[in-house]
Amino acid sequence: MHIANPGRLAGWLAATLVLAFGLLLAPALLAQETADRETATAVVGVTPDTWRLVRSGEVDANFRDSRADSNYNLVNASGEGWRQWRNRWVSPFGLIAIGGMALMIALFYLLVGRKTLDEPRTGRLLLRWSVLTRALHWSVATLFILLALSGLNLLYGKFVFRPLFGDAIWGAMISASKVAHNYLGPLFGVLLVVLLLKLLRHNLPSREDLTWFKKGGGLTGKGHVEAGFANAGEKVWYWLLASAGVAVILSGLVLDFPNFGQARDTMQWANLIHALGALGLTAVALGHIYIGTLGTEGSFEGMKSGYVDESWAKEHHSLWYEEVKESAETPPAPAQSSPPEDGTLPQRPT
Repeated sequence: MHIANPGRLAGWLAATLVLAFGLLLAPALLAQETADRETATAVVGVTPDTWRLVRSGEVDANFRDSRADSNYNLVNASGEGWRQWRNRWVSPFGLIAIGGMALMIALFYLLVGRKTLDEPRTGRLLLRWSVLTRALHWSVATLFILLALSGLNLLYGKFVFRPLFGDAIWGAMISASKVAHNYLGPLFGVLLVVLLLKLLRHNLPSREDLTWFKKGGGLTGKGHVEAGFANAGEKVWYWLLASAGVAVILSGLVLDFPNFGQARDTMQWANLIHALGALGLTAVALGHIYIGTLGTEGSFEGMKSGYVDESWAKEHHSLWYEEVKESAETPPAPAQSSPPEDGTLPQRPT
């Protein structure tokens, strides 16, 4: 094919490339221009030399401050340190702890399976949990789950739900999570302290706890593992709530009520303590939930109705069983109405 004027064609191609490149570059230039205009408006008189001073890391009364309680400087080194701790250590720790616990539970269930009773049920029941204790337990458990879900959404939600649902739905979710977390937190703290005080006498350390740990709660070694009202594993969960749980409550109150003169460094430390404690407790709580429901036969029935079967008490809490076995009772059979002799069904009253 013969080209009449190669020079003109080359000129058209060059112009087309320049135009296309300009169209591709225009959004970036426009964004930069907008950012420059915003910077000039927000920080009047800032020059490249000023930014070089800021980036140098030198402490200056006007630009950079190393004091944690600074609230007027352009750059606060303590705030950047908090951000690094939160993003590089706390957030990954939560994913590893919670994800690792979930994986361990799944593998344990697949490899070992559910712990069933060694002896058949006798049908005779022992009262283990009062109505008040069960009400406190389920209230605390429900609030714990709501706080855990809302807290996880605040920490990780933008990486999961924002790409899936977009800014509008994610914004509503994050706002609801923040309100729920802030208002339910103090209520959870009060009820948890009441529950801990009520169960304190059952969770004091004893000699049998060492044997329980040595035998892994009955998973290793031979022979029956004795335990009182609470075994060593349950006591560990109790004291985790009494230590890390109380730390989470107190740090949460510091964050919930920032109008009592807390300095910035106080808020930063409270945030890190709150996140670490809450993420760790959430991971351990997965194991507690598994053991109390799917993992152990008869455990969920006790917290649901308050009563446990004799065989369950003897197998899991033999020392407590010896103390209360005389109070075991057989529940009455449900009343069954016999049909009339003539075979007709009773009429519903009008």
